[in-house]
Amino acid sequence: MTTTAAYFRLDHDDTSGIARLTLARPEQMNTMDPAFFPALRDAVRALDAAGRTRVLVIASTGKHFSAGMALDVFGAADHPMLQVGTARARQGFQAGLRGLMACFDALEEARFPVICAVQGGCIGGALDLAAACDIRVCSADAFFTVQEIHIGMVADLGSLQRLPKIVAPGMARQMAYTGERVPAERALAIGLVNAVLPDADALAAHADDLARQIAAKSPLAISGSKQALNIARDHGTAEALAQMAMLQGALFDLGEMAEAIRAWKSREPARFEPLAPLPGGH
Repeated sequence: MTTTAAYFRLDHDDTSGIARLTLARPEQMNTMDPAFFPALRDAVRALDAAGRTRVLVIASTGKHFSAGMALDVFGAADHPMLQVGTARARQGFQAGLRGLMACFDALEEARFPVICAVQGGCIGGALDLAAACDIRVCSADAFFTVQEIHIGMVADLGSLQRLPKIVAPGMARQMAYTGERVPAERALAIGLVNAVLPDADALAAHADDLARQIAAKSPLAISGSKQALNIARDHGTAEALAQMAMLQGALFDLGEMAEAIRAWKSREPARFEPLAPLPGGH
């Protein structure tokens, strides 16, 4: 199944459960405007609601992964998103900003892992997107930068909150304060990405291989693992362990384990049921 939107193409393999969302505006360096965010959010939530997706790969076309928010958004003084002249306007500004943040939150909240495959520049808002994904891999020409500091603003869609939990806090601060370009090998050294591949083709092949490995596992166990890891990241050890006991009590399934063990012993593909559709999902 393939869906084409204004900003990306979405492919879904119903057999494997692997979805691929490909940013598809290379002539505009895959920049984001306000309509991009709900489009991404709705696509991810629809996949999650259906329950058939086991892993999502986010990739791009063209020279750069994404140059982030389109600069003409910031240049339009009369843009509705940028009005802060009164208390009411500032309240609206905050509500609108939280809505944009929630669009990337959808990547963390999805029951399936998200792999971000970066080629070329991952700039500004694109780094916010990448930081919300579970796994990041990149090509040798990739670089990452907190671009917002160069235009006199604070990065506000998640990079400053997520980067210190991905890389060393001091490195996150250096990126935030200087806006320096972190090249691929440096990104690997600091733990921002899991692998660096020679070129875009090798990157796509590596991301697809990772996706196949994940999709072959129990989607119930993968979903539970993602939930547990997110809880552990955001809570202390004791609280996370208490949550783990409740989570395991809800998800422990002898039938799921029996199928996984059978497949492992026989070296045959496992046959797992998809996750349940979410109430009210499409």
